[in-house]
Amino acid sequence: MQYGDYIGNVTRLAVELANTGTLDQHGELVAAFFAEHEILPPPEGDYGELPELVRTALAQLVDGTEPEAVHRLLRDYPPEMHLSDHDGLGGWHIHFSRNGAPAKRWVGQQIAAKFALVTAGDPAVTLGRCAAIGCGNYFVDQSRNRTRRFCSNACASRTTVAAYRARAAKNS
Repeated sequence: MQYGDYIGNVTRLAVELANTGTLDQHGELVAAFFAEHEILPPPEGDYGELPELVRTALAQLVDGTEPEAVHRLLRDYPPEMHLSDHDGLGGWHIHFSRNGAPAKRWVGQQIAAKFALVTAGDPAVTLGRCAAIGCGNYFVDQSRNRTRRFCSNACASRTTVAAYRARAAKNS
């Protein structure tokens, strides 16, 4: 797995947690991460205050304001940086939490480390907030030219249709 893919996937976990308040333990990405790192999902998906803290951190990162929430994540969930070769591919890579850690701590440590890297200017990930009126969800933009504007195709389509209808009404 490429480093950019790894940081992007962990950042996608953060975006899911911020947008929904939990992680879909049946979702492909979450299930794979949890299984690969021996993490048991918390009972009933309870992540306590972590989703709101992650949402605040995302807002600060996207808006370019002081990253106080990232500092708090690092303080409350200090990463445990170490090398791992758990995937059996014969290469070492950096982990920020121990396999088998409690889910909330593991997720918090991963997100704290990745957001610190993003704050420091890691080019592998660009974060954004959906441009669709009334949405406000966050997304990870790893497109080639980093011009993504919407969190989903549904938001993009809704915005396009609304703009078309507004133009059609104006021309009528």
